[in-house]
Amino acid sequence: MITLHTNFGDIQIELNKDKAPVSSRNFKKYCEDGFYNGTIFHRVIKGFMIQGGGLTELMDEKETRAPITNEANRGLKNVTGTIAMARTDAPHSATAQFFINLDDNDFLDHTAKTNNGWGYAVFGKVTVGMDVVNKIAEVHTLSRMGHDDVPAETVMIERVTVEA
Repeated sequence: MITLHTNFGDIQIELNKDKAPVSSRNFKKYCEDGFYNGTIFHRVIKGFMIQGGGLTELMDEKETRAPITNEANRGLKNVTGTIAMARTDAPHSATAQFFINLDDNDFLDHTAKTNNGWGYAVFGKVTVGMDVVNKIAEVHTLSRMGHDDVPAETVMIERVTVEA
């Protein structure tokens, strides 16, 4: 169990190590290393998702480890309350950033082993704290430093705890 302690409340996440072992290990390692402490949810789109895990409050991007293999083809779906790896347009480019689905976003699921079809790898789900996730989803957003959908009020991951 992993708990994101945010300034909006706690979000508990259960990893799916069986169907997404690479993504789960990657996320857990960033958590154990304290990487997410002091990062923000920098992209919030009501009815879609909240994204965080890579930028500081000053919108500085944190240095990450190497990208990981995309596991979106392993059967997990982008449904409400799941957590998935964020990435660039390149399918195997995910590092530290993640998002929590606010709705069933099947258009993010794997459909083919092509750039457009790879999808976004789900690696776990919120087990406690969807009320916190939904509260974050309601914040007013604006454009800031070249980023759209940035919360006007800082949504901070203050610290993360990892239980066996």
